[in-house]
Amino acid sequence: MTGVRGARAVSAAAPSSTESAPSTQSAPGSPRTPRVSRARRFTLALTAAATLAGCVSGTTETAPDATGTTASAPPSSGATGRTPQGTLLVADFGGDTVTFVDPGRDGSGEGGAPIASVEVGTAPYGLVVGEDGRAWVATAEGVAVVDTQRRTRLGTVPYETETGPVTTGEYRGGGMGIALAPDGRHVYVGVNVPGGNGTVEVIDTATREVTGVAGVGRRPFDVDVSPDGREVYATDHDSFDVTAVDADTLRTRRMEVAPYGTEGGLGSWLKPHYAVVRPQDGRLLLPFEGERLAVLDPRTGEVTVEPMTANTHQHGAALAPDGTLLVVGTGPIGADDEDPSLTVRAPDGKERTVPLEGPHEDVAVSPDGRTAYVTGGFTRDGYWNGITVVDLNNDEKNKPIRLEAGNRPLGIAIL
Repeated sequence: MTGVRGARAVSAAAPSSTESAPSTQSAPGSPRTPRVSRARRFTLALTAAATLAGCVSGTTETAPDATGTTASAPPSSGATGRTPQGTLLVADFGGDTVTFVDPGRDGSGEGGAPIASVEVGTAPYGLVVGEDGRAWVATAEGVAVVDTQRRTRLGTVPYETETGPVTTGEYRGGGMGIALAPDGRHVYVGVNVPGGNGTVEVIDTATREVTGVAGVGRRPFDVDVSPDGREVYATDHDSFDVTAVDADTLRTRRMEVAPYGTEGGLGSWLKPHYAVVRPQDGRLLLPFEGERLAVLDPRTGEVTVEPMTANTHQHGAALAPDGTLLVVGTGPIGADDEDPSLTVRAPDGKERTVPLEGPHEDVAVSPDGRTAYVTGGFTRDGYWNGITVVDLNNDEKNKPIRLEAGNRPLGIAIL
């Protein structure tokens, strides 16, 4: 494939990295009816707890009762007490757990260490935590529900979408991006279907049941919700677009987001990965290659492009309370690209970059906006088992601290 990044040409050969999709997949955007089976949900609902039950690193769990609700047993000696506020929670994509991590002195990473891990299911990817302290974790098998205070899995919500055999790795089927409605009543999870278009499944947080399914594009890396809760946005990596889903009717509309074009198709690197929703106007911000920030107006589908300066392949993104945009630069894909970094972009567009040691995937920012936590899991090779902690106020004086955490950690939340 060929493509252009700024003034540079991208090699005509498909990337050797696993980011390009398997050759067995059909062309991007090809029509496909989501494969959904209600019978499968009810069958799995009865067996999921037995299949996935258990936990590691000092946590325990009892079997669900007839209603599907799991009673939590007291944690064992490896996980005594309640989880402290400010603890980090990461999804261990290289395993079947989530790991709780003490962020160290004043959240700085100094003296920090993992606290405990809880088994959730195969290859957990994204996670989100509600105000009630429950975490919802997108795995290959279903969405696991975790009581973060007691560090115990409460159960698993199986997918209605048929995704094939449960596997691991970047192209595995199952949940990827995940988001919570502003009122906490629904969880929205992007489900990858290998070889075809994905879905967004809607979960009622009270009943822990799937209440709706909407077809979206290929490999929904990220899922976000509008500030008013009326729309859900799936960032469709392999189809160069964002799908807007009406939260009430589940009607969808696809909006192309391809500031470099779509040449190269599945073999292209120049595709959307993660997005954030800007609260003041509801626009989606999607970074590309440390060179271009695509700003999508979901009301019109119009995309405007602003320049960026990191010049590196980019994945995870987050917004600080003051509107500062944080973007993870995973490292070079071309000879002229820069090394991994964290872009810190002020609301007025001014940027600075913080060098990172090795590839990283996703980022969360502390409630006071002072500290960024960047996961080292990465969806491709080159990952490491930890979090880089960046002091956003004094990053020039204080070098980032590397904190051991989890097993190929991807998604991250601050409790």
